[in-house]
Amino acid sequence: MTTDAIDSTVQNASDFDWATFLLGAPLKITVIIIGAIVVNLIIRLFIRRFTTAVAKGTVGSEKAESAGRAKFSATALEAQRTGIDEQTIKQRRAQRAKTVGRMLSSVTTILVSVIAVLMILDALSFNIAPILASAGIAGVAIAFGAQELVRDYLSGFFIVIEDQYGIGDTVDLGEAVGEVEDVGLRRTQIRDLTGTLWHVRNGEILRVGNLSQGWARAVLDIPLDYRTSMDEYREMTADITRTLRKDPELASAMLEDPEIAGVQSLSGSHRVIRTMVKTKPNLQWMVERAFRAELMTQLAKRGGQIGMVQETVLRTLPAQEKAMAPAVAEDSENPSPLPSDQEIRSTVQEDSPSEGSSDVADN
Repeated sequence: MTTDAIDSTVQNASDFDWATFLLGAPLKITVIIIGAIVVNLIIRLFIRRFTTAVAKGTVGSEKAESAGRAKFSATALEAQRTGIDEQTIKQRRAQRAKTVGRMLSSVTTILVSVIAVLMILDALSFNIAPILASAGIAGVAIAFGAQELVRDYLSGFFIVIEDQYGIGDTVDLGEAVGEVEDVGLRRTQIRDLTGTLWHVRNGEILRVGNLSQGWARAVLDIPLDYRTSMDEYREMTADITRTLRKDPELASAMLEDPEIAGVQSLSGSHRVIRTMVKTKPNLQWMVERAFRAELMTQLAKRGGQIGMVQETVLRTLPAQEKAMAPAVAEDSENPSPLPSDQEIRSTVQEDSPSEGSSDVADN
């Protein structure tokens, strides 16, 4: 490079308007980045407040001048209604709020970042129209191909936000019935009674039967014979309740005393009496087993008996036996060559000597 060229480059650099350049694209990019960060932080602040409200679970009553009522804790009300301790309810809500907050924060960050990148490209004088057109076509194609995935995530979001079930609950999702081991936005893991781990997509869940949310009920259908009266059964139920209350674990599991609903069904041999016990979640089966065991003890003491089902068995001859039946009938018409029982008795009597003949022989 010659001296004249160097001087020309330096002269052009000195004539360059740096103020206009700095106030142009760099300033726009800086403002876009700072604005994206601020917007992201503001949205995260609202998300944090929302998740905090979900975790607390408080509902404020309207301030009436005459009543002057304060805020009531939904956690305390639910604990009083269901008998579950407040700490468990708080942990469950905190877990649900954490899951929802994490998902909303991730979605917000992705959307804000994508918009900021497009604005930066536009500030650098890039033509973003083809990018937007391609993104629109790709978005439609992805949405069409991944509509099942989108449905799974949306269903999982509403499952979590509505608290339909949580980890540790016993649920009925159709074919999968068991204890919930993990709840995600895309799928739910269920461990059934045999130990099989079911992976259920949230979009495929059409109904949810939660067997352990709030409270449960042990339902016992007891078959008793008619010799045991209803008054005797009520006395046995009272004795069973007193015995179960002596066990601290069973006493804490039973929220109410057993309730005798009445006769459920009748048969020729016994009647079925339905008894119900309100229990804590997931403890109804333990109460049922303890109630049945103590019932057998009370029946043994009182001489009672569980109703026995009377059955009559009707048998039909197979086809082969039916075919042989006429031949057997024909043989029965002809006398058997073997001697009959009467002939055998007469033969024995003739062969055995009488007492008179034996005495003559001796004389």
